[in-house]
Amino acid sequence: MYVLENNKDINRLGISASKKVGNSVVRHRFARLVRESYRLHENIFNSGLDIVVVARKSAASVGFSEIESALLHLSKLHHILKVYFYDEES
Repeated sequence: MYVLENNKDINRLGISASKKVGNSVVRHRFARLVRESYRLHENIFNSGLDIVVVARKSAASVGFSEIESALLHLSKLHHILKVYFYDEES
């Protein structure tokens, strides 16, 4: 995951999956799952960010819960979640 501020009021989500991940069906499934997990948790992300999620080879065989968990974990590492979300888990 790469994160950069975009000086706007909205977040932009980019998803990158090379051919090493799988065929177009597998790559598109990965992209749909990432988009859906972001959509469900959009309210806990800070505003004004460009977020790029890069798929690894192992992403081809994982399900929604693993992708959702990885997205939230990486977001915590990049400190792009709102403060009140950290307080709930501590």
